[in-house]
This record gives sequence, C-alpha cells and structure tokens, in this order.
Amino acid sequence: MNSLLVTGGRVLDPANRLDAVADVLILDGKISAVGPGLATRAPAGVRRLDAAGCVVCAGLIDLHAHLRQPGQSAKETIATGTAAAARGGFASVVCMPNTSPPIDNAGTVALIHERAARESRINVFVAGAITRNIAGEELAPIGSLKSAGVIAITDDGHCVQNNELMRRALEYARMFDLPVMDHCQDYSIVTDGVVHEGYWSAVLGLRGWPASGEEMIVARNILLAELTGARVHCQHLSSAGSVRLLREAKKRGVPVSGEACPHHFTLTDTVLAGSEKFWESDGRDLLPGAPEERPRWPSYDTNFKMNPPLRAAEDREALLEGLADGTIEIIGSDHAPHCDYEKEVEFDYAPFGIIGFETELPLSLMRLYHSTLMPLSDVIAKFTVAPARLLRLRDKGHLSAGADGDVTVIDTEREWTYDVKESASKSRNSPFDGWRLKGKARATIVGGEIAWEDSADGENSGCALPEAGARCV
Repeated sequence: MNSLLVTGGRVLDPANRLDAVADVLILDGKISAVGPGLATRAPAGVRRLDAAGCVVCAGLIDLHAHLRQPGQSAKETIATGTAAAARGGFASVVCMPNTSPPIDNAGTVALIHERAARESRINVFVAGAITRNIAGEELAPIGSLKSAGVIAITDDGHCVQNNELMRRALEYARMFDLPVMDHCQDYSIVTDGVVHEGYWSAVLGLRGWPASGEEMIVARNILLAELTGARVHCQHLSSAGSVRLLREAKKRGVPVSGEACPHHFTLTDTVLAGSEKFWESDGRDLLPGAPEERPRWPSYDTNFKMNPPLRAAEDREALLEGLADGTIEIIGSDHAPHCDYEKEVEFDYAPFGIIGFETELPLSLMRLYHSTLMPLSDVIAKFTVAPARLLRLRDKGHLSAGADGDVTVIDTEREWTYDVKESASKSRNSPFDGWRLKGKARATIVGGEIAWEDSADGENSGCALPEAGARCV
C-alpha cells in the first residue's frame, strides 16, 4: 500500500532544478524514479494517481503549527490538526511546545510521538521548549530533548527576555545541531498591546503594539547568532524593520533565517475598520478573494487578533518584497486554534491566533504566484526545500531517488470558496471564511500512501486541465 505512481503532472522540484511534465514513482515508501514514461516500467499492481494538469512537488512542510495536545484538546487534537494539514497539502508539520504541560522533557516528546503514530496520517515533528515550563527562567534539558527526537527548540507563544539565558541556549543548540526558533517580542515595549500601534489603534481605541517590539528581539537574535554561530530562525515576521534587519544580517553571512505567515502578507490592520477599508486595504490595492458582503462599521472581529498583529500596508509590502528577493526563506501558518467561546469576547480579552492549514497554500499562491510577484518554483521552495534544510530533514523537501515518498499534488488554477464550517480542524477562528481562493491541494501523499485526496465528484473534484473537457480521476 506504500507504493504509488503519480502520472502526467508538472513536476516541480526546486532542490533539483526540475520543472517538467513527468511521472513520479514511489516504491516501498521511497522515491524510486522521476521522469517521463514510468507508467510502462512501474511494477504490476502499483496504484496510479493521474495528476495531469496539476503541479506535483515534494510533500509540503509547515514548520510552525500548534496542535494543542497534550492538555488543550478542546481546541485541537493531533488527529484533527493533522487532518486539516493534510487537506491543505502538508505532508509534515512541526508542533510547537506551548502545550499543557509544555514540551520541555523527553517524556512529553515520547507521548506526542506515540499519539501521532496512532492518529496522524502525516509526519509530525516536535519542537522542544527552550526553557522549563516556557517560563524564560531556566534552560530546558536541551540534550535530553534532542535525544528524545525534537528537531528544533522554541518557546513559541513566549519570548526569552533574558539575553544571557538566550545566549546559553544558542550555545547548547549549536552543540546539538538544533535550530533555535524564536517568537520575537520585547515585553517591555509591547506591554499589553493587542493591535499594531498606528492610526487604526488610535481611531478604534485599542492598545497599540509597536513594530519595534518585534524588531528589538530580531536585532538581539542576529547579534547572538553572530556571536555563537548558532542557527536562529525568527518566527512569523510582521514588520518592515524586521525584514530590513534580516536582509542586512544575511548579507554578512549571519546564520539567521525568517518566516512569514499568509495572514501577515495578505491583510493589514485596516481590516478592523470595516468594509471599505477591508476591501481597499491600503487605498490602492484591492484584496482578491475578499467577500462581497462585508460590514460597514468597525468590526472589532477577534478573528483578526493575532500575535504578532496585522500591521500597516508598508509592512505588508516589505514582507512581500522579502519573500520575493529571498530574504524570507520560509512560509509557515502559525496554525493556532481556539474554542469559539474564547474568541467570542471583547477584543482586549480574546486570545491571539487563527487557524491556517487549509488557507495557507492558496493565499500564498494568490499573493505571490498569481500576482506574478514570484515564479511558482520559488513559492514551492518556501514550503519544501527551505524548511527541510533548516530542520535538517535530509530525506524530505525534494524528489531525489531514495528520498521519503512524500508528495503534494496541487491544482494551482482551482477556484473555490473557503467555508470554515467544513474545516477538518476542531476550531473555527479564521478571518478568511467566505473568501474566494485560487489554488488548492488535490492530494497529499505520505510515504507512498495517500493521506488525503480531494473529492472525486462535485465542486471539489479534478484539476485545471490544459484541454477542455479532460478530467482528473
């Protein structure tokens, strides 16, 4: 059951600079061959998936996700979260450690691995905590976490404020060849801010969160990476200043990297102002896909409350520029599910975060590829080879012979409407409900087995084929 022949798709493998119509043969869970005419050479009985008209690439990787187990299963479980990820085209996800209890010891890592082996059809990798109880006061046992199988460390959801402690964490992480992923937030500057500090925070009477609260920690991380030689990855960048700092550091050869989330390079803080500003987000740029029907008053919609917050138009443009020129190498969802009752409160009291697995790919395609800002191969690289390289996943992120048989089939032209009620996630906190999207995963293959496949009939079927009347089966 872990052998499969994917035929007739446009194979995009940025790691091997391959862009051609070809077949992909997976045998015993591993990539066996990629090339034309493999249908005549495949062993008898191997299942076939017709990908004509679709893009075929290495299985997508989301290195920033919250699966909420253990301890917060009312919001999400490993089973429901990974099901949503598979629908979004992701063959691998990395779960963050801010659970209850936090992932700061080998026993909790083992618990997640065991549950994922039983309940998930995709790969679940674990990030361990930098500090015990994610309290920012004492280092977690980084060596034990590495031995237990974590592939990175982070206090995501929190940020280590003690610079000396962060330096020691980087020194240990370098010793164990682990990347340190950091949620960049200076508490002394951010204080109790809930939205971007600017025009709309003042107009709407919401406490402001200045961009410098992120940029201070980005600068700190760059200095410590330069000092220690450790690999530091800045999570969910949101400000123009952060992109500028990262670009300058990378030019100097500092071992730092960054990620951007689709909500940050799609939306701005003007969405809180209501209809016209939601539709014309910066006075000149229409947001494709935004629903026609929209409120005509400030929404205070807590589904737009995220950490870091949606920022100004110039910040969004800087993120897009950083993605296009390679400064930002990776796209992540920061999938952060919450219960309905948690979000159905005053804006100040609602938790930060939105779900994102099922909208991450189409939003990225719309903003980066369909807008002609980036070639498709570069967009795919930010979901495949780049995260695999950072996390040292040598058998993932590419379609070389012998690599893991993880493949994603994408219909880049498919137009569809996102209905959050139909999400596989347990939670519904998405600001993109009702959006008309373009691009969708058709199948997610993990180790040669189909973890998820789009419906064979109805609106959700088929790929956008080059010949009228043809159809994927």
